[in-house]
Amino acid sequence: MTRQRRLRVVGSASGAAERQRPVFRKRKAKRRPRLILEAVLMMAGGVGLLVLLLQLPQLIDLDSLLLVSTALAHLIGGLSQLLMGILQLLGVLLLGGLALLALLCLLGGLVRFVRAVVAPAPKSVKAKRRR
Repeated sequence: MTRQRRLRVVGSASGAAERQRPVFRKRKAKRRPRLILEAVLMMAGGVGLLVLLLQLPQLIDLDSLLLVSTALAHLIGGLSQLLMGILQLLGVLLLGGLALLALLCLLGGLVRFVRAVVAPAPKSVKAKRRR
C-alpha cells in the first residue's frame, strides 16, 4: 500500500486538482537589495542608540559610576533577600513534610497494631495437617 503525497479532489476531471493551492506554495526569497537595506537600517539604528547613550551623561546630570554602583548594591541586596526567602520557604516545607511523614507513620503503625490485635489467631500447623 502506497500513500500519495498530494491530496486529490474526488470526482474532478479537470486539471485544477493537480495544481497546488496558494496556501501551500513556498514563499519567494527576499531580494538582495531589500536584505541590504534591512541590514543598513538595523546598523543605523544601533549606531543611533549608542550615540544617544554616549550623550546621556551630558544631557542629564548623572554620575554614571554612582548610578551603576547603587544599582549593583540594590541588585545584590535583592538577590540575597530572595535567596534567604527561598531558603526559609524550603525549611518550612521540609518541616511540614517531616510532620506529615511522622503522622503517616503513626497512623500506619496504629492500623497495623489494631489489625494484629483484632485478627484471629492463626491455626497451628498440626491442625492444618489433620484436615
